[in-house]
Amino acid sequence: MAERTLVSLATYNEKDNLQPLVESILANLPDADVLIIDDNSPDGTGQLADRLASENPRVHVIHRPGKLGLGTAIIAAMRYAMDKQYDYLINMDADFSHHPRYLLALRHGMKDRDVMIGSRYVPGGGVKNWPWKRAAMSWGVNTLSRLLFRLPVHDTSGAYRCYRVSLLGRLPLNRIWSRGYSFQEEVLYRCRKAGARFGETPIVFEDRRAGSSKVNVREAVRSMTILCYLGFLAFLGLD
Repeated sequence: MAERTLVSLATYNEKDNLQPLVESILANLPDADVLIIDDNSPDGTGQLADRLASENPRVHVIHRPGKLGLGTAIIAAMRYAMDKQYDYLINMDADFSHHPRYLLALRHGMKDRDVMIGSRYVPGGGVKNWPWKRAAMSWGVNTLSRLLFRLPVHDTSGAYRCYRVSLLGRLPLNRIWSRGYSFQEEVLYRCRKAGARFGETPIVFEDRRAGSSKVNVREAVRSMTILCYLGFLAFLGLD
């Protein structure tokens, strides 16, 4: 039986990006399904997602009542992938900052891995047009999380990842604290504790094609606080 792949997209006001992104995902990974998790976008993203699903049986939609956080959206995708018995779950941003051309490399890397990361910080990877403050913040978060959680990867904060769904069933999803940016580091830590084998494949992170960035300074500070607290608990063995 062929292995089944689900690609998840968490959306909020991504109407201008959604259709070309879904089309590009299915062009690069034709045997995959796409799950759109929309947080009641006021720009009509949810209605567009419903239309795409009505036109293509490979597209599925979850509607949520409002902005509930990226972490909860990814957990919803994880639960959906487990419930529907997929083999792989690939998560990516919905604004073309994660280009679908890397999808095949992510899935190919899963032959002897449980988590494959689309990495900006391995040879061949990188970012385009980032201001130095954002680059410095990313470097700091990655360095801190590798030290706190002993993560054996270079890119701990990127959301472009492929998970083996059988691994997700061993994660304590109900115990994950993070809802915002720190979710990416915390879930890798939970994966490491569950015995996951990690791999990385290079990607170039690009600026969004349309719409406005969701980067929030207050949420970034909150996430750093959560990471430090979780690191303290991990050091004491209380996590």
